[in-house]
Amino acid sequence: MKPIEIITSLLALTSLLAVVARKIKISYPILLVLVGLGIGFVPGLPAVALEPDVVFLVFLPPLLYGAAWTINNANLKRYWRAVGLLAIGLVLFTSTLVALFFAALIPGFSIAQGFLLGAIIAPPDAVAAASVMRGLGIPKRVSTILEGESLVNDATSLVLYRFALGAVLTGQFSLVNASWQFVWSGASSVALGFAVGWLMQYVHRSLRHDATTNTAVTLLIPYGVYLLAEHLALSGVLAVVTTGLFLSWRDNVIFSDQTRVQAYVVWDVVVFLLNGLVFILIGLQLPHILSGLNTIGLGQALVYAAVLSLIIIVGRILWVFPGTYLPRILNTKIRRSEPRPPWQEVAIIGWAGMRGVVSLAAALALPETVPGRDLILFLTFGGILVTLVVQGLSLPKLISWLGVRDGADEHEQERDLRRKLAYKAIAHLEENHAIGSLPDAALAQLKNSFELKIDHLNGRVRADLPGEAPTGLYEQVVRVQLELIEAERMVIDEHRREGELSDELLRKLENELDYEAVRLTSTLPTISAALFPEEQPMSSWLSRLKRYTGRPVTP
Repeated sequence: MKPIEIITSLLALTSLLAVVARKIKISYPILLVLVGLGIGFVPGLPAVALEPDVVFLVFLPPLLYGAAWTINNANLKRYWRAVGLLAIGLVLFTSTLVALFFAALIPGFSIAQGFLLGAIIAPPDAVAAASVMRGLGIPKRVSTILEGESLVNDATSLVLYRFALGAVLTGQFSLVNASWQFVWSGASSVALGFAVGWLMQYVHRSLRHDATTNTAVTLLIPYGVYLLAEHLALSGVLAVVTTGLFLSWRDNVIFSDQTRVQAYVVWDVVVFLLNGLVFILIGLQLPHILSGLNTIGLGQALVYAAVLSLIIIVGRILWVFPGTYLPRILNTKIRRSEPRPPWQEVAIIGWAGMRGVVSLAAALALPETVPGRDLILFLTFGGILVTLVVQGLSLPKLISWLGVRDGADEHEQERDLRRKLAYKAIAHLEENHAIGSLPDAALAQLKNSFELKIDHLNGRVRADLPGEAPTGLYEQVVRVQLELIEAERMVIDEHRREGELSDELLRKLENELDYEAVRLTSTLPTISAALFPEEQPMSSWLSRLKRYTGRPVTP
């Protein structure tokens, strides 16, 4: 098969397996890795060798950039100490444990090789953790800490990886120089990320009303930042994450509403396809890795892989509990400013240590001249497979067993925010349009629509409509509005069949109807749940709208 045929087939398989994963209710990276592993042993299929440069350049920048856009900056700042202890402290702790254990366990395996293996396997994967915990209702503090850790720990591990690789190849290592380079590289990478972000905000502003071009620029930024940082011998990972965090904090200023809608839709698709493709490629690598495992028997290698998996799992647990509670015991200021988290939440953070794409890419990037390269590759794959499958499958059950749930009522928070928006709109109308700037009928209609929404949110019966259920009235209005949208859509479909109007014009008006229908359905939990069940693709909303309203729907 040609490369383009292989990629197309894998993308199709990725989409299919993602659907299957939803049906059987497991995280799709787990299923993709396992299926890729099975496909790799099918006789007659071409071998798929994953080049490290492809992973580092093609996959890593957009995945990290997308993750930086989804994290809450305010929460990340609030939990910076916990994130730092995991992203820096735990990476160094894990690398040291792995180095000491394997230098003693494997004959001829040096401390430098051990640190190299430790740096490769230390960082948990952001994609795997987010995928496993999506929809489980865990506290925002836990999800923010895990997402923040996964964004920063890649940079820590890859900087350590460079020093360990240099020590293995040259036999020389200076702790003082390494420490200085670590600090310098990290600070310089963050500064570069901020500088690029500051510059790109003006580029985005200049393209504010050109949604297509602006969206294309968002796809190019992570690659450009990564290449620039690597050219300057800095951390491309940390620079990309910093740029993403800076621009996401300014997105309400630099993007128009149309650009935001379009960019987020495009990025959802890009990130999904890249995630799926990279995890299935991880599974396909094992036959290639086994073919190079000549110096040691498979049985012995499996024992070493089991030991490595045990070290990284237990080592994380040993770190998170003291790292959480000791600072509060020893420091009065921390104890007063940061509430003591329940041990159940700490246990979830300790168990959520799934490895993924960064570890595999770092292992594949090892030069052929590195002693024990084949064994390091096999051990890395073993660590990824065990943590992804064992921890990934058991984490939802552990969360349920421990009873870890977000204490905040998200539905009440949503109602409260919608209530504030409606009150603000009415106040704006009264302050700016009450003195003849609008016809009385238009003003009354605008105010009435928001007052009706507030009554619905407050569960209050309208005085002018006695006996009407507080929620039923608003739902009836939304239902009729959805029916009207479908009636308008029929007109567009008639003109499309007649072919008299340009397809561009028809698509523009149809998109407006789509956005309005999605906006209306999102205002009511009952309608939204009927149209968009959890984990269902948005593309199926038209058929669901037809079933819900009982009206014909134009595809």
